[in-house]
Amino acid sequence: MFAGTGSDVGKSIISAAFCRILLQDGYHPAPFKAQNMSLNSYATPDGLEIGRAQAVQAEAAGIPCETDMNPLLLKPSGEKICQVVLNGKPTGNQGAYEYFRKEGREELRKEVHAAFDRLQQRFNPIVMEGAGSISEINLRDVDLVNMPMAIHAKAHVILVADIDRGGVFASVYGSVMLLTEEERKYIKGILINKFRGDIRLFEPGIKKLEELCGIPVVGVVPYYKDIHIEEEDSVALQTKNVQSTHGKVNIAVVLLRHISNFTDFNVLERDPRVHLYYTNNTDEIEKADIVLIPGSKSTISDLYEVRRNGVAKSIVKAHKAGATVIGICGGYQIMGQEICDPAHIESPIERLPGLGLLPVSTAIGGEKLTRQVRFSFLDGEKVCEGYEIHMGITLPLENAPASPLNHLEDGGKDGYRAGSKCFGTYIHGLLDNQAVIDYLLAPYTDKLSAKPFDYKAFKEEQYDRLANHVRCHVNMDLIYKIMGL
Repeated sequence: MFAGTGSDVGKSIISAAFCRILLQDGYHPAPFKAQNMSLNSYATPDGLEIGRAQAVQAEAAGIPCETDMNPLLLKPSGEKICQVVLNGKPTGNQGAYEYFRKEGREELRKEVHAAFDRLQQRFNPIVMEGAGSISEINLRDVDLVNMPMAIHAKAHVILVADIDRGGVFASVYGSVMLLTEEERKYIKGILINKFRGDIRLFEPGIKKLEELCGIPVVGVVPYYKDIHIEEEDSVALQTKNVQSTHGKVNIAVVLLRHISNFTDFNVLERDPRVHLYYTNNTDEIEKADIVLIPGSKSTISDLYEVRRNGVAKSIVKAHKAGATVIGICGGYQIMGQEICDPAHIESPIERLPGLGLLPVSTAIGGEKLTRQVRFSFLDGEKVCEGYEIHMGITLPLENAPASPLNHLEDGGKDGYRAGSKCFGTYIHGLLDNQAVIDYLLAPYTDKLSAKPFDYKAFKEEQYDRLANHVRCHVNMDLIYKIMGL
């Protein structure tokens, strides 16, 4: 298990690296995180929902993802409210205080233990990930994901610390000392992550840390900028907001407050023909060649906000000036004439006008649809792939002509198209398909100088580069000795 001294220390990326390292070394690894909190989720092949980070780790391990890799997913839908997804299916919304009560906790503990036990029967080793800090002593009795999970799994725990944020000695020593005597027995190594500078200056610190904690430092992994692995959190999106100069297509992703599944745009982020940036600045949106409206965990709230702050007007203005506008999932709903929520599932607002770019109406409600899909884009011959995760039904208005964007392999239809530069879809991963990218960029060929981009090959290269980077800076002999391999 890779546990952390805190949140955002790099546990997910380190876990992905070891999934690939173990695969390279001839093992059959699988990732596991008992409880994940993220708006970035993914649909498994059997149509269930898990955290995107575990899907990425499974991809690094060379295997399909499944719910046993992340049996409990919390999707924030407000300041203190989360949708609880258990074994891939939503069970309802809960407040933070209600969720962390002792009552009913053992039932959840049995579920996550059972998921791990099933996974362990088929894969070896299991690369486990903790959540946040291992030393949240106020939540010790209700913790499902850190040391209690490690003890159930009899895991060898590597404590990951982020030296870039400062205070690494205090955070490591404090984390270890706040554990119970029984819990400390499971901590077998310390990994220092995101190191910058000359390692020789830190070597005396390594010895001191080992003496203080009585635990070996298994590696010091340098900070990197040139390896690209999908991010779990949306915090970093706000830094990607600078427009390009000449020679590329400028694509603006509207930075919604409750943005979800922003991994939909990873292909375009890496495509050398494109400059993609996240923004809610009206001027930047109006200057874009293409405007993308992403998914949202709280669509009505985000629609209300973009109407209030002028972003809605800037999107419509950009389209009238010739920009392509695309909405995915919640973004598709926002592009329509209205969103209705008569049962108040998302909001006390029962009806809110949309952007009016598509002649469709959305009703929030019903069961959550989660599935992987194969489809043809605009009746093309190429078979495309993606996945759906949404609640609600979007239908054309009574007098609107039929104009579906995608034809599903099962005979169904998806999305709506209003001209060559305006369409919406429920399919996440739409932009991972080359046929869609080619169509999207075709009107801007006069700006393009680079060649098309192979995203699948790029991702495989990045996993290998990440594995090599981590392998070079950790003591793999010691890691394997700790694991008994």
